[in-house]
Amino acid sequence: MFNALRMAALTAALAAASTGAFASTNGTAVYGKAVASANAQRTVTLTAATAGVNVDNGDTVEFKTASGERFTWHFDTLTGESAFHLAKIAPAGSVDPKVVVYVGANPLYR
Repeated sequence: MFNALRMAALTAALAAASTGAFASTNGTAVYGKAVASANAQRTVTLTAATAGVNVDNGDTVEFKTASGERFTWHFDTLTGESAFHLAKIAPAGSVDPKVVVYVGANPLYR
């Protein structure tokens, strides 16, 4: 009986993981989360010439767009290092979809 119960729990967990139940509905949870601007450690101004932004895992950064929009993001990636398009976490249409965020390993854990 115990093994059957354990197998049912394992099957349910695997099914939830495969359907993305552990991620947010828009998939941004793997990159971190939006936070209040008061939590920002630094500000990055995005211009038409911005091709990429370097951050460390654990950083909280406020982004200012060319149109004057602002959003703040706490980077908490599942892996120590990663790269992704900033448009995945930015408000829709606020940044150039070609801008890449390069997330380095947190220096506190090197």
